[in-house]
Amino acid sequence: MRIGWLVNRLRCMSVAEVGYRVRQAAATRMGRRMAGRTAPAPLPRALSLGVSGAPALDPREIDALLADADRICAGHVVLFAERRFDVGVPTAWNRDPETGVSGPAVYAGDIAITNRQQVGDIKHVWELNRHLHLVRLAQAWTLSRDVRWLHALEQQLRSWLDQCPPLTGPNWTSSLELGIRLINWSLVWQLAGGEASQLFAGESGQKLRADWLDSIHAHCRTIARNLSRHSSANNHLIGELAGLYVGASTWPCWKESGDWLAQARRELEHEAQIQFSRDGVNREQAFAYHIFSSEFLFVAGLMGQATGNPFSRPYWASLQRAMRFLRSVRDVGGNVPNVGDADDGCVFRLDASSMDRAAQLLALGDTVFGGAADKHPGVQWLLHALPGKRPDCDPHEVDTGWTFPEGGYFLFGNHFGEASEIKGMLDCGPLGYLGIAAHGHADALALTLSIAGEECLIDSGTYSYWQEQKWRDYFRGTSSHNTVRIDGLDQSVSGGRFMWLRKAHAHIERMPSSPQDFDFRGSHGGYTRLADPVRHARSVRFDGTSNTLTVRDEVSGRKPHKVEQFWHFAPELDVRLTSHGLSVRGKRFVLQMQASGADLQLELVRGAENPPLGWCSRTYESKQPCEVLRITSVSSAVPVECRFTITFLH
Repeated sequence: MRIGWLVNRLRCMSVAEVGYRVRQAAATRMGRRMAGRTAPAPLPRALSLGVSGAPALDPREIDALLADADRICAGHVVLFAERRFDVGVPTAWNRDPETGVSGPAVYAGDIAITNRQQVGDIKHVWELNRHLHLVRLAQAWTLSRDVRWLHALEQQLRSWLDQCPPLTGPNWTSSLELGIRLINWSLVWQLAGGEASQLFAGESGQKLRADWLDSIHAHCRTIARNLSRHSSANNHLIGELAGLYVGASTWPCWKESGDWLAQARRELEHEAQIQFSRDGVNREQAFAYHIFSSEFLFVAGLMGQATGNPFSRPYWASLQRAMRFLRSVRDVGGNVPNVGDADDGCVFRLDASSMDRAAQLLALGDTVFGGAADKHPGVQWLLHALPGKRPDCDPHEVDTGWTFPEGGYFLFGNHFGEASEIKGMLDCGPLGYLGIAAHGHADALALTLSIAGEECLIDSGTYSYWQEQKWRDYFRGTSSHNTVRIDGLDQSVSGGRFMWLRKAHAHIERMPSSPQDFDFRGSHGGYTRLADPVRHARSVRFDGTSNTLTVRDEVSGRKPHKVEQFWHFAPELDVRLTSHGLSVRGKRFVLQMQASGADLQLELVRGAENPPLGWCSRTYESKQPCEVLRITSVSSAVPVECRFTITFLH
């Protein structure tokens, strides 16, 4: 399997990338010499932004924050979106809290992060070691001035530095993880009082400071030497550069610091503009990574503002467009379609009472770009820790939009932003970004639909990166999306868990004129690879006067093919097959569907495992059954048409 993966990976690389990878492999082998070396003596010029006091918070938020800090001290830490794990007291930093496997204390370059026997599930290890929860202890200190929070923070940092010396163990295997850790260390540094912090009082405090700075130097040096390049230059590169920029800004203590800062700033300016389309869509075609990358760019940009080195107007304009897209696709109930991969990864966790990161990011954008009052707790904390002038940026052109042709998304429906909202989204974009399209799903021409703020037709999500292969294949495959599969094959050909070898390319054939009177046609050639080449074309019409959605799928091939059309419904809905088609009932609506075609077979599937079908995942490492309507025919001549009629309940 490893050899097969390597062959597939080479097929996705350019000649330049192959040369780069060879050089990186050689550098990794030589890096053993650096393990154990101490950093050059730092100069006493670490950045202290003069953070004092705490933001004005609701008492309930303060109580939730302090209660969470108590649980952290007891060894119970939230990882990913909502799962709390027992990580031990003192924390076992190299142990996977899910499987109990402890990674070896060997040179990081010798660790196979995909080997579950060696490291467990590396995602769990990394998530813990991003140190999002250490910022919570600094927040508790800032709020209460109770010295026990500083003692807890000192113990956590001390144990980490002892268990994770530079370049040793699983927590030094990913530059992205180093970058996120630097960002959270910087937040801890500022909230705990900077250079004058009581953390550094006495002999033990001075040793903590010295060892911490030694590790910070190793973090910056390692990131700068191991940036994600070529086909890996996606959100990883943005995160690594943001971490390097924040690290070099907070601790400009070594002669290399100026070069690190200049490089990170220069490349962040570039990546902010090329990794987002001109209509604001993140090119990974994964909405969770749209949020993730935006968080990195905001943190780096705010650090620039706080230090008097602002990023350019085009940098901030890219973020403005990203916020516009996110605001547009989010429905009135706060739901964002689960397009592409999602692992619940976040850059910072400053809000104790909510994990709605889309809401937090939009509130941050409203505050930074529009001058709105920063009432969101996470926004209040971030701007408190990174105080500075608001950026010089262009005013909002419009708050929302409905057509994003370069990014490949189109919205249909009516009454956007109102209680009676109908909001659908059609995907006619690329599979993903760069050669491997790592986080894209085989979802060409899929659509989602929400009604009155309730999810109705859904994208199934991701579930897990490292569970059994069949689950990774299912959730990123065509049958877990509201589109068409031919002959039981995915639209695109997978070469590994984060790699696509052959990519379906979607094309817009007819542009819609408005979301209320929506008439679209698109196609893709993902199945032209078959012995009898097939092209799938989909027409989508929405009539706002009758609240009717019509989806027509045409398959062009010389011979008959097995055609499967899938419709995934949110698990909260009541979904039933009727003699006339399908009936779906939500809290505020009823949706009736009728299908027409040649010899159609309609089947409701829920929670099937072999092969998987009828599942959705709303958070990483969790899945639940949902109803899926599979419409099957064997034809290449007669279109399959589904007509959905929406009626509101009173």
